[in-house]
Amino acid sequence: MFDAGVNLLDRRFDPVEVIHNAAEAGLTGMLIISSDIEESDKARQFCHQYNGKPIQLRYTAGVHPHAASTWTNKSFDQLRLLAADKLCAAIGECGLDFNRNFSTPEEQKYAFLQQLKIAEVCNMGLYLHERDAFATQVDMLQKYAENAKFKVAHCFTGGIDNIKTYLALDCFIGITGWLCDPKRAAELREAVSQLPLNRLLLETDAPYLFPKNIRPRAKNNEPKLLNAIAIMLSELINVDIVEIQRCSAANAQRLFLSK
Repeated sequence: MFDAGVNLLDRRFDPVEVIHNAAEAGLTGMLIISSDIEESDKARQFCHQYNGKPIQLRYTAGVHPHAASTWTNKSFDQLRLLAADKLCAAIGECGLDFNRNFSTPEEQKYAFLQQLKIAEVCNMGLYLHERDAFATQVDMLQKYAENAKFKVAHCFTGGIDNIKTYLALDCFIGITGWLCDPKRAAELREAVSQLPLNRLLLETDAPYLFPKNIRPRAKNNEPKLLNAIAIMLSELINVDIVEIQRCSAANAQRLFLSK
């Protein structure tokens, strides 16, 4: 299995320990997700040092909407350089988050647009974040992301209408431990019935979203727990877990490891 989204450089982690724990749990790779230029470069350095020791590592390079206010005149060229790196798998986390507005909506839309341009210029995929900004984000994707190599709706938590819209935009859908929360995930649990396995990506978004079908709860989520999400999805859509694992891993291989 391949974890399609890990905040591996979060200060709560010992990243080397985390990748070894993942390997012991049977994972073959993970995607390290980045939130700003500085973290993107740290992810680049980590991947080049530890790729294949013992699992495959790839990373995203981008500016999260929370960090959109940090975008400068240099950011475009800095991201273009990172995008050229052989272990950089996508531009992101990028998108819009109007829930808390750590950066203003205008700052977010500007930084997002620049990253959509970089994805097109560099023939890169997009690793997308969205919260309380669905209509605006979809509008920008329709206008400016037609030629992106691929699009991933990271940590999807929406309902049937949202998933159908993303699928119509040719997006892959990242499913996290949110699915394992019976109280908060009612819409998502209904929506996954509409998700073709050739569009599925399993991701932990660790250290966040500890799967609630695991007891006892640990302090942090980790990639080693990825299979808990596969188990829950298997139960909800009545598909053999081996097929879910196979399809998710194959999709991740095609998107993130084929550069």
